[in-house]
Amino acid sequence: MAFTKNKLVLVSNNSVPGCPKLFIYNTADTVATANTADYFLSAKDILSVNDVILLVSSTGGTPVITFNIVNAVSSTSVDVSDGLVITATDTD
Repeated sequence: MAFTKNKLVLVSNNSVPGCPKLFIYNTADTVATANTADYFLSAKDILSVNDVILLVSSTGGTPVITFNIVNAVSSTSVDVSDGLVITATDTD
């Protein structure tokens, strides 16, 4: 599956200079796919370094939630961190 820009939702746009924005993005792609170079390239005009993407993705049909930090943005590239896993399965 490819990245769909209109599914990248701005959750918080703090007006404090230098404060990162918070986005949420839901995809059936795996975390490994979503954190590859330029997956978020079409959002380069709205992303900035240190912005946070709360990524809701999937691994074998199991939802995975990660915090991904935008490492770099240019006119030709967007790089995000591998992501900090918040939850991968229900442990009940």
